[in-house]
Amino acid sequence: MRLPLVAMAGLVLFMISNAALGGETAGPSAGGDDRLNAIFQGYLKELFRREPMTATMLGDHSQDDRLDDITPAARKANLEFKQSILATLSREVDPKGLSDDGRVDLDIFRSALARDIWLTENFKPFEEDPRVYGDYVTSSVYLLLTQSSLPKDLNLAHAMARIEQVPRILSVARATIKVPPKVVTETAIRQAEGAVAFYTTDLFELAGQKPGEGPLGAKAAALVPALKAHVEFLRKEVLPRAGENWRIGREKFVKKLDQELDAGLGADEVLAEARREADRVQREMEVIARQAWGKLFPGKVIPADDREGRRELVRRVLEKVADNHGSAETLVDEARATVGEIKAFIRDRKILTLPEPDQCRIIAMPEFMRGNSVAYLNPAPPLDTRGSSEYAISPPPSDWTKARADSLLREYNRAMLKILTIHEAYPGHYVQLEYSNRCPSMIRKVLSSGTFAEGWAVYTEQMMLDQGFGDGDLGLRLNQLKFYLRAVVNAILDHEMHAGSMTDEQAMDLLMNRAYQTEGEAVGKIIRSKQSSCQLSTYFVGRMAFYRLRQAIQKEQGESFDLGRYHEAALAHGTIPVKHLPGLVRKTLGLPDSGMPPR
Repeated sequence: MRLPLVAMAGLVLFMISNAALGGETAGPSAGGDDRLNAIFQGYLKELFRREPMTATMLGDHSQDDRLDDITPAARKANLEFKQSILATLSREVDPKGLSDDGRVDLDIFRSALARDIWLTENFKPFEEDPRVYGDYVTSSVYLLLTQSSLPKDLNLAHAMARIEQVPRILSVARATIKVPPKVVTETAIRQAEGAVAFYTTDLFELAGQKPGEGPLGAKAAALVPALKAHVEFLRKEVLPRAGENWRIGREKFVKKLDQELDAGLGADEVLAEARREADRVQREMEVIARQAWGKLFPGKVIPADDREGRRELVRRVLEKVADNHGSAETLVDEARATVGEIKAFIRDRKILTLPEPDQCRIIAMPEFMRGNSVAYLNPAPPLDTRGSSEYAISPPPSDWTKARADSLLREYNRAMLKILTIHEAYPGHYVQLEYSNRCPSMIRKVLSSGTFAEGWAVYTEQMMLDQGFGDGDLGLRLNQLKFYLRAVVNAILDHEMHAGSMTDEQAMDLLMNRAYQTEGEAVGKIIRSKQSSCQLSTYFVGRMAFYRLRQAIQKEQGESFDLGRYHEAALAHGTIPVKHLPGLVRKTLGLPDSGMPPR
């Protein structure tokens, strides 16, 4: 999740609700969908002027040659700007004058503003998270050269204009960063080192130019010393004063989770349900492992049928399946090789209609993006849908020990790579976000729900195997269950690390002995949980929303239930808060409202 970025000074705040948002002040009864959309369009125009990086990320190229003003005064003005827009909505848009879709859009817009305002008032990323500066240093240029559909020469000109502004960003970082958590600072250092490598080599490969030559080479060469100085600043000044202040505490966690999920579930409900589901999934894994034992370990006696024996059974079967893995050099190519098989199955079984043309590129994760996860999907921006999407995978870094690298490769063995590709690309994130980009609502295109996106991706993993993908391969099914158990345990870890007092040792026990993760994967997940809060809960809560709705509608429709039609109905309304999913899907399928409150 990208936290709110930049703003500008105060007089504009009073002009925006009249001039930029559509003229004279209107009373509540003068609202309607058109008024709501006019306010949103005006909001975006001003937001993009204040936050050029946000504009680029969303696919608006009007500000591609600029970088944000991230000084404290500008950020304070940005907060006031969003507060003024929220007040404008309350004053000028009457929900009673909106269509059903308009009321959903209003709720999404209002909730997004309230969430951004609350986060800005309660967290200080520019002071306590040195990673945020990396977006301006590298991502600002990288996105122009990899996703923008503008002519290459224009993108290059914009990139060079931004490179000139990076020292200003680094200057603010030096003046602003205070006492961040040590774990965050260590990741920021690795990413800053990656930025040096980006401006030394990767930039020129993306631009199709020889390193160090021409105007681009001159601008990059002028920037590299400042980047190296930034690395030294983080390493020698920030890291020594960094602390263990990564826990946000129960009060903030409960409030943030409610806003992050926007699903009608409280923190304690999520934790209790995750614990129950973890027990259920473990039992299912034990059954699958028992079925696989005889084939994988012919002639060997199966472990004892008690708690420890059953866990040993699952662990040994998983370890045996993990023997079939690739290398650091082949990991990305092997992920590419899974795509054809998966797409053919989706078409053959009519899971849903795949987007055409296919604009998903599978790449090795750039060095400066590494440190938070093994894979991600960077989708085509909603306002520039001609751009490409990137499914990025991180091979083990070259400076890892052989043992640590082997641990990651075993975790992402050939069976798990198929599950990962289902989740990130087909029919997971890539397909879902391509559908989302077709949604006619600008509000839904821009203000997307992470709970919906992650929930859909996790839902598709089991769904694909249930429909026959893998031809009943028990190793594949066991890895799918392990991947899902990881999502369930993520929610437990998230809660206990930030709202509780879980130690690293307890977290390792949870991840390795309860969720069967390798040591390397467990260490990485603990680092990730300390660097973010509430996002790890979105996978489980979102998946349960899709799964419950699917079960309810399938039971109601009986033999007339059409899986492909259900999936397309679920994806037809944008990446919305899951609390709105039942009503919109039922309406699309021509079913009566269930009358049940959203969960």
